[in-house]
Formats: sequence, C-alpha cells, structure tokens
Amino acid sequence: MSGPRIIVAIPTYNEKDNALAMARAVLEHLPPDGSVLFADDNSPDGTGAILDDAAAREPRISVMHRPGKQGLGRAYAAAFREALSRGAERIVQMDCDFSHDPADIPRLLAACDGEADVAIGSRYVKGGSTPGWPLKRRLVSRFGGIVVRIGTGLPVRDPTGGFKCFTADALRKIDIGAVASAGYSFQLEMNWRAWKAGLRIAEIPIAFRDRTAGESKITAGIALESLKMVFRLRRGRC
Repeated sequence: MSGPRIIVAIPTYNEKDNALAMARAVLEHLPPDGSVLFADDNSPDGTGAILDDAAAREPRISVMHRPGKQGLGRAYAAAFREALSRGAERIVQMDCDFSHDPADIPRLLAACDGEADVAIGSRYVKGGSTPGWPLKRRLVSRFGGIVVRIGTGLPVRDPTGGFKCFTADALRKIDIGAVASAGYSFQLEMNWRAWKAGLRIAEIPIAFRDRTAGESKITAGIALESLKMVFRLRRGRC
C-alpha cells in the first residue's frame, strides 16, 4: 500500500483547544490520499494525548512525539523528514491556531501541482490581508519584510509567512539537514534556501487572522531572531 500523496505538517505545543478541530478542518480540505501529521513537543497541557486518541480513530491522522520544546524550526524539519520518508509528493506546513485557514490548502496544492516548487500563503500580495490587526502591528510586519528583502535580496513579499506547500523534490534540494534555524527564523531561512536553489516560488494571497483559542507563541525575541538571521544570510553564514 502506497503512502499518502499529500501530508500536512503541523507542530504543536499546548494546543489542546485547537488541535482536534484543526485536524478535522484540514482533512475536510484534503483529497482521500492526503493526511495530517502533528509534531508535538511533549505539550504539558495534554495536546499529544488528545491527538493520539484522534489518530486511533482516524487513520489519516498521525502524531510524532518529541521529547520537549526544541523550537518551531526543529519540529518542522522533523515532520518534513518523516513526510518524505512516507513518500509524500506534496508537503504543506501550517500553524495549529487557525491563523492559517485550512480552506486555503487546496490553492497552495494547486500552485505546486502547476508551475511552483514552493507556494507561500502571503499576507502581502494583492488579495492578501491581516484582518483585525492594529495599525502598529501592520507597520512593524511590513517594515520587517522590507528589511528582509533589502538585507538578503529575497524576492518574496511575505518572507516570514509560515503557511506553505513544498514539492518533495523542493525539500530535497533545499537540504533540510543543512538548515541552521531552530526557531521562527526557520521560515525565512527556508525561503532563502529555496530561492538560492533556483526553485520556483509562488505567493498565494491569504487572510492571516489572530488565534481565537490558546496563547500566542510570538514574542519580541522572535523578531530579534529573524533580524539576526537576515545578517547571517547576508554574510553567507547559512
């Protein structure tokens, strides 16, 4: 029996209020040969156990249990390697907090079934939006994107977005094992590596909404982490 053609990779840490609903929503928007893979970093709130129960009842749900919180980038890298080992042809990555709408998954898949090697769900191309964001947050996010583009040359309008689809060949060419980022700067580094590898990148407009349940993982340190990554990429240290 062949493995799933499409795998949606979702890292979790303390997402008990979102995980089960997210699993159901993702599966609603996947074809029968698609599945969802959660990478749980030993969530103290019991997220892993909730997902194990769901996986026992639904074969298209599976869970990787990691020993502890090691960073978003490490979780994604582990999930990508697992997806490739299962023979997936398309790998989607997204958050578990519903800031990424599962209904947008088919559009990302369609882009990678067409001309793109990597499809990025973008807040900052025509049709993209950040509903409910205050002006200050929008300005900071926009400015950060400008800094990234000027600092690295990366021709992507939403370089830190975390809703993406990769072809299996794209992930192999990027070489996940060489990615240095452990945290949120993983998003930026993966985009940069895809560009440097000559992969075709498409930005697909999405609406990015704030989570409605659970606690945000975003901190001031994450912005600093991304800024440091810009300098590392500019100096060729990744």
